[in-house]
Formats: sequence, C-alpha cells, structure tokens
Amino acid sequence: MKRGVDYIGVGVGAVIVAADGRLFLARRGPKARNERGLWEFPGGSVEFGETLAEALKREMREEYGIEIAVGELLDVVDHILPEEGQHWVSPSFICSIVSGDPVIKEPDKCSEIGWFAPGSIPADLTQVTQVTRENLGHYLARKTPR
Repeated sequence: MKRGVDYIGVGVGAVIVAADGRLFLARRGPKARNERGLWEFPGGSVEFGETLAEALKREMREEYGIEIAVGELLDVVDHILPEEGQHWVSPSFICSIVSGDPVIKEPDKCSEIGWFAPGSIPADLTQVTQVTRENLGHYLARKTPR
C-alpha cells in the first residue's frame, strides 16, 4: 500500500524563517513524489510512530543537513492531487535553524534551494505552499507590532 494513494498520507512542512525574515524554500526534484519542479516550504512524510515535530526534524536533517527548532503550528492544508491520485493532509510549522547551513543531500527529491524575502517568493509554488504562503502573511501581520 502506498501512503497518499491507497490511504491519506500526512506530509509535514517547515516554514523556516531566518533572523532577517527571509524564508527557506526548495524546488522539488525530478523524482519527487508529485508537483515536480515547483518551489515549496520543505518537509516530508510522517512515519508510523513519529510525532509531527520528530518527522520535520528528521526530514530536514536527511534532506538538507540542518537541525531545526519546531515552533508554532501555522496551518493544516488538504493536499488533494486528483491528476496524480494522491491525497495528503499537510500541517506546516514555523521553524528556525538551530545548526548547520542547508545543502541539497537528496538531489532526486530537491533540485534547488534558496532564501527569499516574503515579497520575493517564486510564483511557481506547490499547491500547499500557495495556501501556506497566504496563511504566513496573516500570521506575520498578527505578529508585527503596530
């Protein structure tokens, strides 16, 4: 049985915010499970017995060689891809890097990485990242002192 195809999968996302406010994004690689070539807030599948935070930390270590701190839950997005026969539920968390500098460790899954100002995020985003970007805007507006 395949996660996300034969049953609903859980794919957790890291909205990694640098001290200067820039956001870490990754472009999905040629052998990514879906939405190849699009930019995303990185993440991955939750394995049986893992908490969401544990899964995020594992995925960031495996795919980018970084240790992260997992903060607030930002959103939960239904990620339904009828053309690919997939259904995921995708919670995303505000995160920060605790140690390491991101590098691509799994080039089949990720072809490019970058840091972007919130107003300069690429337009070619995954379905989940489009929704999460909008929710991040609302989150930052609430956090900004007036």
